[in-house]
Amino acid sequence: MFALINELRVSKLQKQDILTQMENELEVSHILLAWYKTNKRMLPWRESSDPYIIWISEIILQQTRVAQGMDYFYRFTERFPDVASLAAAEEDEVLKYWQGLGYYSRARNLHAAAKSIMDRFGGVFPGEYKEILSLKGIGEYTAAAIVSFVWNKPYPVVDGNVYRVLSRLYAVDTPIDSTQGKKQFAELAALVMNPKYAGTHNQAVMEFGALQCVPQNPDCEVCPLKERCMAYASGNVQAFPVKQNKTKTRPRYFHYLYIIYKRQTWLSRRGKKDIWEGLYEFPLIETAEPMDFAGLQQTEAYRKLFDGAGRMNVSVDMSEVKHVLSHQVLYTTFYRVEIEKVTDALNSYLAVPYEDIERYAVPRLVHIYLEKLNGNLSE
Repeated sequence: MFALINELRVSKLQKQDILTQMENELEVSHILLAWYKTNKRMLPWRESSDPYIIWISEIILQQTRVAQGMDYFYRFTERFPDVASLAAAEEDEVLKYWQGLGYYSRARNLHAAAKSIMDRFGGVFPGEYKEILSLKGIGEYTAAAIVSFVWNKPYPVVDGNVYRVLSRLYAVDTPIDSTQGKKQFAELAALVMNPKYAGTHNQAVMEFGALQCVPQNPDCEVCPLKERCMAYASGNVQAFPVKQNKTKTRPRYFHYLYIIYKRQTWLSRRGKKDIWEGLYEFPLIETAEPMDFAGLQQTEAYRKLFDGAGRMNVSVDMSEVKHVLSHQVLYTTFYRVEIEKVTDALNSYLAVPYEDIERYAVPRLVHIYLEKLNGNLSE
């Protein structure tokens, strides 16, 4: 960084001003490091220098909070303790161990990347930023986290916590979801990072955003950066960070049919180009609008599925369950249907003993239903 300043064609006074600013920004890192030493949480992946363990933890934490993600981390790494074990596993098993975390494409990407490490790097996790970035499912943030945490390489991380801390500290009103914003915050993250302590600094600023500079109602009076925070000085901390686009969502209406014949039920595997690719679910009828059971019975899909089923006993186990995804909101009803005869339409589904359902990786929504079913659907 200092070498770059020396190459610039600026006066000695200008150089001194720039160096003074850089030193001031590094003081931010010093404050964060001191705060982190006192306040950091003791987490299992922080006790490890294994890039594989860091990788798994970062992917899990991208989609869930630490408290919720801990059990998943232990369960996943106990079954797949290294690259080789993950690469050798069947995709269905990987998805099953990921069940409940959501964003199943990330589990598939982990699996594909593990295979790539075995093929391209002889089973040794690569140590260079660009090599790590070349692995499927790993972006700039995750690559920076791995190389800085494990090898202390000076690559700044920029996640939601970092966006929030930096936007408030400097009162940056450039939207974080804009091209200009992403570039600007990457530059700011590099500016405040002390390269001598890159890994610890990255951990510190992320932890600071998670525990101190929280999204709602941060306790600014006890913040060690209070005197430097421009958002605090403006009296409008909650205005930062700024986003330009709100995610548009669309509603979908699902009707799951848990069909029982003697001790048997039926599942299907979701295909590509939709949510939950590769996961198993009960026979599903999707409608364009909300629909009660009387309306569902009039659909062609329902009539086709149960043609020849004989006497039927139908109960509504869960009704209009709201399940929010990144770009969709699912409104789902689960029906339990006991049939007298197996219909021809069911031949296109996978027949399984209903006590074996737990062997299959299912979406979180179906998993919630099964948990309630085992608890007799009590709230």
